This record gives sequence, C-alpha cells and structure tokens, in this order.
Amino acid sequence: PPKGKGPQGKRITLKVAKNAVRVAFNGRRRLDLSKMGIATFPKCILELADVEELDLSRNMLRKIPNIIEKFQNLMWLDLHSNQLDELPAAIGTLRNLTYLNLCNNKLKALPEELTLLRSLRILNLGLNCLETIPTTLGSLKELTELGLFDNALTIIPKSVKKLPKLEKLNVKRNPLPEFAEEEEPIDTVKRIESLYLVEKKDLCGSCLQTCQGEREELHKLEDMTPGPSNKPDFSSLVTPNSTARDNEEEWRMK
Repeated sequence: PPKGKGPQGKRITLKVAKNAVRVAFNGRRRLDLSKMGIATFPKCILELADVEELDLSRNMLRKIPNIIEKFQNLMWLDLHSNQLDELPAAIGTLRNLTYLNLCNNKLKALPEELTLLRSLRILNLGLNCLETIPTTLGSLKELTELGLFDNALTIIPKSVKKLPKLEKLNVKRNPLPEFAEEEEPIDTVKRIESLYLVEKKDLCGSCLQTCQGEREELHKLEDMTPGPSNKPDFSSLVTPNSTARDNEEEWRMK
C-alpha cells in the first residue's frame, strides 16, 4: 500500500497536526483532525496537548488511549462518527470539558469516570449501542443538553431526567416502555367508510362546533390539494360522523 497508509489508516505527522491548529473566534485554539482517515490515536499530537479544543470526528478510531489525560486544557472534544466501543477511564480527568460529542460510535457501556466531568454542558451519546446509562450521570449538574437517541435503552434514570439545568433531552428511537405504548401516527386524511348527513338544527351546540371544526380542516386540505370542482354542494349540511344524533339511521346514505 502507499506510504503512510495501510491497516493503521493515515499517519499524522507533527507538521500536519501543527498546520491543523486554528484559532476560533472565541480565542480558543482548535486542533482539527476531522475526516483524516485516522485509525490510531496519533501520539505526536501530545506536543499540542495545550489546545482548548480537539476534533477527531469522522475517522476510524477504535480506541482512545489513556494519554488523553495529557490534554488538561480541553474544553471541547468531538469524537463523533468513529468506531469507538469503549472510553478510557482517563476521560474523567478532563475536568474543564464543557462539550463532549460521542455520537455515532459503537459504545456499549460508559465508564463511571465520565460522571467526574462536572463542567459538562453538552453531552451527545446518540447513535451508539448503550443498553444502560449509569444513574451517576445525574451528578452532571451543569448539563443543558443530553443526546441519548438511537440506542438500546429501556430506562432513563430519574436522576438524569431531573437534572436541574437540562433543557434538551433526546431519547428518541430507544425501546423505552413509554414509546411502546404510543399508538400508530394518525393519518391526516382517512378514507370515510360511512358518511352521515344531518342538518345544523338537529345538532347540539358542542356537536355542531366539532363538526364545523372538522369541516374547516377538510376545506384547508382541499385548498392544498387542487382537483376537479364539479362536486355536489351540501351547503346546509355538516358531517358529524362520530357525533351523529341517536336516530342516525334516518340520515344514513350508503
């Protein structure tokens, strides 16, 4: 294979890494090694361990080594879209982290040390293989956003649901009991099997209001879906369906 390529993926040199450092608008230095074909954590970047932000997303990383603890200034760490199936215990030493993105990996469990990241505000764990999350995640009191979507979770700990500053909690597409009980989405338009026609004067006030509301919805749909206008006009009639009067047989039209 070409030099620098092979089972280890692309080899990152210190020169390449230095050229990948950018200064953001907020004054932080970000080492951006996203989409570089990296399969092994490049140890040469330890020379740049004083950066505040590190982007290793969209690579082929299977493991983050414990030497990640050298990056003590990190406030922002993006590891999304790799092949990670575990995190090192040393992740818990990065006490300045406010943003951690682990979305779209193969994580099956989380280390308890993750709960030491008390400054975290945004944590994305979506699109992984998590069956449980530790209740101690509830100790991350600064969290405002937590992504747990597309996992295999059957329960969300109360300690997590009750995080004091949590504004966004995404748990969609997990086998949670509350989702299992949800009914199928209701179609906006359904084929009407039977149509009941009654005059307005034969309906009580609440039924009339219901019917008029349904008729307005139908008119909106008609406006959105242009079609032939040669339909019969029953201007003085409404369609109550489920709220027809007791002797509805008189009015039934097959």
